[in-house]
Amino acid sequence: MPEFAYRGRNAGGELVAGVLEAPSSGAVADQLFSTGITPVHIDQASAAPPKAGEFKLGVRARKIGLSELMVFCRQLHTLLKAGVPIVRTLAGLQESSQHPELKRVIGDVREKLEAGQELSLGMSAHPRVFSPFMVNMVRVGELTGRLDEIFMRLYEFFAFEKKIGDEVRGAMRYPITVVCAVAVALFIVNIFVIPAFAKMFTSLKAQLPLMTRILMWTSEFVVSYWLFILVGLAVTAYGFRAYVRTGNGRLRWDSLKLRLPIVGSLINKATLAKFSRSFALAGNSGVPIVQALSLVANVVGNAYLGARILGMREGIERGESVLRTATGAGVFDALVLQMVAVGEETGEMNTLMSEIADMYEREVALEVEGLAAKAEPILLVVMGSLVLVLALGVFMPMWDMVSAARGK
Repeated sequence: MPEFAYRGRNAGGELVAGVLEAPSSGAVADQLFSTGITPVHIDQASAAPPKAGEFKLGVRARKIGLSELMVFCRQLHTLLKAGVPIVRTLAGLQESSQHPELKRVIGDVREKLEAGQELSLGMSAHPRVFSPFMVNMVRVGELTGRLDEIFMRLYEFFAFEKKIGDEVRGAMRYPITVVCAVAVALFIVNIFVIPAFAKMFTSLKAQLPLMTRILMWTSEFVVSYWLFILVGLAVTAYGFRAYVRTGNGRLRWDSLKLRLPIVGSLINKATLAKFSRSFALAGNSGVPIVQALSLVANVVGNAYLGARILGMREGIERGESVLRTATGAGVFDALVLQMVAVGEETGEMNTLMSEIADMYEREVALEVEGLAAKAEPILLVVMGSLVLVLALGVFMPMWDMVSAARGK
């Protein structure tokens, strides 16, 4: 998703600036308005500045992740519920935090709070740490006097998001590990093993089988041009990353991920689970549905689905029903659409969206359990085919040698 640099003024008239990820500059403006910032200038960033949620240690960057945000929200909930003043709470969290960058960010928010700004406004100055969704939830908590409850809901949401992410990454770990191991094994075989046999076979000065000649040609190419191959792979990977960072590239790649064999369904359900949970959280916190869709579109982590969700928002702004816009989005199955229809009729949309999130979470767990069973046959066939090619290419000439020796 593209990044946009913005400048604006907060409710106190102070100039603020930062960078946000969004499908368009209009979506950035919506996010800024939702956090109480009036945009003055929005422009697509040519290069991402250092992230506010990261600090540099040598050449490595350490990011403030979901685990740190979960602890932050849970501690805020506990202390606020106990009646501890917010400034004192932040001072205690700053002192106890083990993450250097989070410590710095909390300190900056506390200073803004002591200067008379609202908590949500201080958090909005760090968009790389506190997303517009989180800032908007905090703003609702300030307006309703339920700040401790909001932080508990945010903790539960981050815990849900972390669980879904861990399940997806865990499911992908096995096939990726096997593919990488096979690639490394093939590289070693072509560099070291086949050349040793090739010398022996060449000394025979006999017509070698086609499979053996193909293996020898492949090995010779890899040995001669291995550096160019590695450079080519590195350039391809860099070019792919650069393309995915563009707006159109990110949209196409995120759309393709949802259609990938075996894992596409898992990614799709995990993303829709995040959408349903965040939408229910926003609705239960009192955020209007149009504003909630704008915020949720940037929470799901998929540009394609985010664009579809923004399309739902535009349809609702035109006066269409939630069911009609959800149907037009083309990303929900019939059962979910039926639940949306019931929720819209009964006024229990937020409750049913929570149930939809629970349903998707269960389906993700089932997909994860079945992923290994789906991937194993394919991986076995691929590995078996590679072993068969190597075996035939290496051993067929040896069999010919043995047959020739017996004939003599």
